[in-house]
Amino acid sequence: MEIILQSPLDMHLHLREAEMLKLVAPLSADHFAGAVIMPNLINPITDLEAVKNYRKDILAYCPARNFIPYMTLFFKNYSFEELKYAKEDIVGIKLYPAGITTQSESGVSDFEKISETLGYMQELNIPLLVHGETNGFVMDREYEFLEKYRWIASSFPKLTVIMEHITTAASIKLLEEFDNLFATVTLHHLLITLDDVAGGLLQPDLFCKPIAKTPIDKEALQKAIFAGNSKIMFGSDSAPHPRHKKECCGCAAGIFSAPVALAMLAELFEKNLCLDKLQNFISGFAQRIYKISPVPKNVLLKKQPWQVPENFGDVKPFHAGETLEWQASQVL
Repeated sequence: MEIILQSPLDMHLHLREAEMLKLVAPLSADHFAGAVIMPNLINPITDLEAVKNYRKDILAYCPARNFIPYMTLFFKNYSFEELKYAKEDIVGIKLYPAGITTQSESGVSDFEKISETLGYMQELNIPLLVHGETNGFVMDREYEFLEKYRWIASSFPKLTVIMEHITTAASIKLLEEFDNLFATVTLHHLLITLDDVAGGLLQPDLFCKPIAKTPIDKEALQKAIFAGNSKIMFGSDSAPHPRHKKECCGCAAGIFSAPVALAMLAELFEKNLCLDKLQNFISGFAQRIYKISPVPKNVLLKKQPWQVPENFGDVKPFHAGETLEWQASQVL
């Protein structure tokens, strides 16, 4: 069995910088026509010059791979002129609550002071991408943030708001309350629960933020995806860390899924008898929501077993060493 995916897109991707960027960027560019690139670098991407320099660095490591990095700015209180000037070079602005995840210390700490920038974004049709968690109890953080989504969506009804990497049944339900709310879902949140992370020996390579939730939440995500919910796109949230930051006290959050994402999605959709829904989840819905036209790129997936490498450089991938049923065998 084989399928062809047309211009697959990853709508939430971490490529890091320096040597890590050099290692992981080609692994996404091999299988995807484009990806929305996260801006939370050591020095967050907060101006147009930084956007252009980062895009240049990404493309330098992906020559002849037919790959578009869709760039984002790190949220701060921008002026109208700053946003107007940057609009053509970005696909959205990423909002992180302060300190909620990797390199987000300079994120938003006072939501009462962001309305002016949100108004400018609405006027200029610049999407808002949100890491939607509070600093509360870890299993409740996404649920507690839902009221902020309601405030943003109702206060700025023409602003496109992307609920990034949602993990709960409550978030799925919220999507239906507002026409301007959309979401990304990761591969790993479709497959794992907290029990996989910490039910036995602690599994550092499955530790991520938002943390994996309950079987009920996983089932709700799967049900929405397999039914073809047109408000939900694929975003891997693939987040590489070197071994010394995963196998240590104070383990870094992030799952590196880029090399296996398409193969594992094909396997998951096939097992649930909905392979016909994969094309829209992996590209069609994102093109409509973001109003983008990716480069033509057909990826052939074959039902052909292959073993996931134990490591890519100093980074361990999702399901390392395991045999997968599907393989992204070539780009046509």
